[in-house]
Amino acid sequence: MLKYAIKRIILAIPVIISMTIIVFLILHLAPGEPIDLIVGPNVTPEVYESIRHKYGLDQPLIVQYFKFLGNLFRLDFGDSILQQRPVSRLILERLPVTLKLGIAGFILSVIIAIPLGILAAVNRNTIIDYTCMTGAMLGMSLPTFWFGLLLLYFFAYRMRIFPISGYGTWKHLVLPAFALGLTDAAVTARMMRSSMLEVLGQDYVRTARSKGLAEKVVIYQHALKNALIPIVTLLGMRLGWIIGGSVVLETIFSIPGLGRLMIDSIHSRDYPVVQGSMIVLTSAIILGNIIADILYAVIDPRIKFD
Repeated sequence: MLKYAIKRIILAIPVIISMTIIVFLILHLAPGEPIDLIVGPNVTPEVYESIRHKYGLDQPLIVQYFKFLGNLFRLDFGDSILQQRPVSRLILERLPVTLKLGIAGFILSVIIAIPLGILAAVNRNTIIDYTCMTGAMLGMSLPTFWFGLLLLYFFAYRMRIFPISGYGTWKHLVLPAFALGLTDAAVTARMMRSSMLEVLGQDYVRTARSKGLAEKVVIYQHALKNALIPIVTLLGMRLGWIIGGSVVLETIFSIPGLGRLMIDSIHSRDYPVVQGSMIVLTSAIILGNIIADILYAVIDPRIKFD
């Protein structure tokens, strides 16, 4: 398992490098520079060029990129152009906030999705099944940012149950976590239903029922473990995406996390901060995939690591 994890990490390096190339080119080829936000409109060309030289922005793009890549292999993201602070420190300050929001949304999606998927499968083609799957389809159709605005309007602005913005207490996490986890809960519930229906049709499940075992024992001790195998893969992939998906919600709910930092840095063209944030988010997605593959084999002993 350790060899497999190391192999997957090594294979992830080209993916991260490819991502850095795409982000680097998009940022630097877009019109405007962060220097425009530092200096005033009346700055002389000499001063302007000296500031560009200070941050290496006057060098060819290929030189700037390989300089950034060399620092990256030393785990050095550089310094923020606007804040004059190390990017790694800025990320470490904001990352715990994003992790709390992402993990809360992830846990909420699992708590909602798996019971609903099992309930729909056990009661196939009944009003319970139709209700659960209609709710799942609705959850998949709602844009996360729009649903977050609805939650803000009804539960924060109109009913004043939760804070309308900010961060600091558990109440600040409820609405954004629910908005974040809804879409993932909908996708997971539909897959849980399909996986459970497939398992319930297997011979060993029919054998267990023919022996007179209680339905709860058949479902939760015999069928559920095998039905969870594809769900684990999906959840591992969604774990990274949920953390990355908090970018927009952090802006809507004014949460000072990594997503809010990245959005603000994109607006100000703070290249090092955007590049460092994207690397962290991409790494989270890759890590989620690796965890999913490992758990896949833990749940199903028939699967071996080559």
